Amino acid sequence: MNTPLDKNGFAARKQHKKTLRRATVLAGMSAAALLLMPLAHAQTSPSSETAMVRLIRGLIESGALKKDVGNALLAQAQTEAIAVQQAQRQAVAAAAPAAAGRSKIEPGDVRVPYISASVRDQIRDEVKGEIMAQARSEGWAAPNETPEWTKRIRVEGDMRLRGESRFYSANNSNIETDWRGINSGTGYDVNSNTNLALPQLLNTNKDRANQLRIRARLGIFADISESTQAGLRLASGSDDSPVSTTQTLGGGLGKKNVWLDQAWLSYKFNEMVKVTGGRFGNPFMSTDMLFSNDLNFDGLVAQYDKTLANKDISVFGTLGVIPLEYSSDSSPSRSQTKLSSQNKWLLGAQVGAQWKLDNENRLRGAVAYYDFKNISGRTSDSCTLYAGADGCNTDWSRPAFMQRGNTLMLLRTIALDPTSPANTPQPQYVGLASKFQLLDLNARWDTRIAGGYGFRLDGNFIRNLAYDENEMFRRATVGIVNNGGTAQPGVRGDFKSGANAYMLQATLGNPAPAVQGEWNVLAGYKRIEPDALPDAYNDSTFHQGGTNAKGYYLGGNYAIDKNTQFSGRWFATKSVYGAPVSIDTLQLEVNTRF
Repeated sequence: MNTPLDKNGFAARKQHKKTLRRATVLAGMSAAALLLMPLAHAQTSPSSETAMVRLIRGLIESGALKKDVGNALLAQAQTEAIAVQQAQRQAVAAAAPAAAGRSKIEPGDVRVPYISASVRDQIRDEVKGEIMAQARSEGWAAPNETPEWTKRIRVEGDMRLRGESRFYSANNSNIETDWRGINSGTGYDVNSNTNLALPQLLNTNKDRANQLRIRARLGIFADISESTQAGLRLASGSDDSPVSTTQTLGGGLGKKNVWLDQAWLSYKFNEMVKVTGGRFGNPFMSTDMLFSNDLNFDGLVAQYDKTLANKDISVFGTLGVIPLEYSSDSSPSRSQTKLSSQNKWLLGAQVGAQWKLDNENRLRGAVAYYDFKNISGRTSDSCTLYAGADGCNTDWSRPAFMQRGNTLMLLRTIALDPTSPANTPQPQYVGLASKFQLLDLNARWDTRIAGGYGFRLDGNFIRNLAYDENEMFRRATVGIVNNGGTAQPGVRGDFKSGANAYMLQATLGNPAPAVQGEWNVLAGYKRIEPDALPDAYNDSTFHQGGTNAKGYYLGGNYAIDKNTQFSGRWFATKSVYGAPVSIDTLQLEVNTRF
């Protein structure tokens, strides 16, 4: 067993050997330099510097030698130069009698034998080769090469410039409550005796034309080893919405926001199994009818991918544990009694396969199950807000983010002030009335038609297996808020909902144009019933996001340069049930990536 002294001694001997190797190579180069010096410069005075000393000084100044190592070699070279000069003078003095009759040799003269040009070139190449080989092996320098770690880092990004216009029908209802805004505030007082103001409302009848918008994303991704990878990406965005990283320009020319879009670490156990944790891109095969293309996921995901023996069929699978929201540790903030922890989760599982039928036909299909746990609203216990209570005990069950379309329920059971029950304010929050357990079926067919043009057909069907209208009304003891208005307990009125969603899209041309001149055109149709899926996570353009929407869309993409596309899309949508709301959207944009 080595003692610390043994270890230090070993390190010292190792460093001494390394220094001797450098000195040996440098001495060889110095000797060659001396041999190659013209004869006219052979005479030097005892006080002048030798080629070795000048060489070492140059290497220190250029950074090829560390300063401490170079200074040590420099001192040794100067000492050896003085000793050599003294030995030369002594040798000349001793040989003077025997050299009588020959030309007189002055002290300090050095005899240099003649070296032919070919030999000089050979010596130069050999010394240079030895010096460079040692420099590379010991890490002195690597000309024309970047450091090794940079080869494992890649930078990726994309930029989008969009012009967007939204057009609203003159027949639209002019009352659509902004429940997301209400939930993010202090609630809406539903008692008409104490509040005559309307709730926050969404725009449904005034066009918004020619808005300029941008999206910018920049990511750094590292291959730590053959098994471990990491990624970090920043993105623009008007707010912390999970479904959009688009930033509207204007705003008095103020600076724009930058958000942490991705931050993940993955480990690959073998060629088939990989686990990723952090914040990462969508790991499931899905369409934007369920998950927006800008949506990223938090949590842990395991992925399996294997190509079968005939190499025409591959199978894949994904398991994900996604935390959606954690309740506050200190809620209610102004109460000595805190609420217990309440966590919301998405558990997802998917299996699928890809099949190469022949050179022109490919099929891909997947079936997935998504269980959104604890995201539905809860009716509170009686809470005495009039007496100063800090909220109600189910305020946590309101969604962290909403778009539009889901059936909602009032959350608070508000106790009335016995001294003035009719004039007791009743500020309400809302939560999701339905539970969500989704069966998701996806299919894609790629082929070629009409003389070799690419043709792709995508289909998606979603069914909310947990949808139960009767159960929603049993749970919503305070009241239901829906596209048909507010329904009191036991009185359903014009309430309508549904549990199904489907879409079909056809694409002609190259699905992902990247080379100048490549193109595609597409057309599709969607129908999303109010409670087919949570309205928070899907595409924010189709009917301005969410559910209770149906309509068609047309689009096209043309590559105007390498990795640069000009795109256009037209969406014509309207509500499925309830008050009429029709929205047409035009988007023209240029996308580039690097």
